[in-house]
Amino acid sequence: QVQLVESGGGSEQAGRSLRLSCRVSGYTYSNYSMGWFRQAPGKEREGVAAIDSDGSTNYADSVKGRFTISKHNAKNTVYLQMNSLKPEDTAMYSCAADSRSRVVVDGSPIPPARWSFSYWGQGTQVTVSS
Repeated sequence: QVQLVESGGGSEQAGRSLRLSCRVSGYTYSNYSMGWFRQAPGKEREGVAAIDSDGSTNYADSVKGRFTISKHNAKNTVYLQMNSLKPEDTAMYSCAADSRSRVVVDGSPIPPARWSFSYWGQGTQVTVSS
């Protein structure tokens, strides 16, 4: 059974930082693409950041320059470093994985709206004040 468990969410003031973690178990982690999504109340879920098995990364325009996705293969963990937080970053953040999808193909990034992931975590809440 594939399992993804997020941690690191919480409340912070605008301009501060948080780092989310996603621990993955139940499959060969290094062969999967990993992604972070978020959903705010009354809004549709949106892709935030993703990383392929070869290390290629892809970001939503709203977080470019502020968020960084990375992974530590030995720990089966993917991270989302969130800097310069804004109130509009407030959302439930979920980790996702897929064995077939790629977010960068032949050097071209796939728009977040067309990302496709099969496995999902339960999510961790991020709340940014001011």
